[in-house]
Amino acid sequence: MNGLLWFLVGVTIVNRLQALADTTRSRLLVILERHELTVTELCEALQQPQSTVSRHLKLLADDGWVVSRADGASRLYRMPMADLEPAARQLWQVVRDQASESPAATRDAERLRNVLAGRRGRTEEFFATAAGQWDRLRGELFGGRTELLALLGFLDSRWTVADLGAGTGHLTQIVAPFVRQVIVVDSSAAMLRVARTRLGEAANVDIRRGDLEALPIEAGSVDAAFMVLVLPYLAEPGRAIAEAGRVLKPGGRLLVTDLMPHERAEYRQTMGHQWQGFSEETMLGWMREAGLAEPRYRPAPLEPGAKGPMLFAAVGERR
Repeated sequence: MNGLLWFLVGVTIVNRLQALADTTRSRLLVILERHELTVTELCEALQQPQSTVSRHLKLLADDGWVVSRADGASRLYRMPMADLEPAARQLWQVVRDQASESPAATRDAERLRNVLAGRRGRTEEFFATAAGQWDRLRGELFGGRTELLALLGFLDSRWTVADLGAGTGHLTQIVAPFVRQVIVVDSSAAMLRVARTRLGEAANVDIRRGDLEALPIEAGSVDAAFMVLVLPYLAEPGRAIAEAGRVLKPGGRLLVTDLMPHERAEYRQTMGHQWQGFSEETMLGWMREAGLAEPRYRPAPLEPGAKGPMLFAAVGERR
């Protein structure tokens, strides 16, 4: 029996090695281990035609190295590192150490930075022109009660909370009187100018410009964090969730209020969205990967008169 088991393991490893033997496939996995990307973005990063990239992705998917999911009209690919069996993870670690140091992988990484910068550029372009009318636009789309969801469980006068993707500071203005400190983070200079005007000289508000995927906040320093209608604008929302988890104290909570999956593809052009909502499976998966225990996801009732998609509230606690 032991001999048969080792034979079967050996066959599996040989099959795995065959999938990794091609340099293009190993380059794809180096990128997809860290980023979730479309075929078009992978073509830009690797400078390969779509037919080539699609063919290699199919081979990798057939062997379990990559998975994909639909996002509106797009399909996003990633490497499910946490779901691979231990032998496959060990094998990839050996291959990755060599593949990631190749000149081709270095050039891929540089081009990928430009691809992700292009994502952010489209979002920044939207905010640069929308800052002055953002409150009206958000209320018109989603109604005036959106912020109430983010108040649940946060109003403790001893807490330091983080408003991540704060925009014009509307929610901070509501929360600040009830907590010790609010740390405001947003990447848009235009939005933060409006926020500073709105918040005035509030002594317990600390406004910082920075990316949500790399928060300018010390690890384990906040009691609670919230993200309200911000994740669709991010190139890598899963990384933003991980960063939010990093800055929470043990027992701290993250609350996310955002769009459920929807068919409003026009939001990519009209609002700078990069994602068409987030499913329960996706959101809870990101929260678990961020170290947040027992995350929950609940659809929110659509406010009468609101013209936008359904919203959800998701919460997780740092252990």
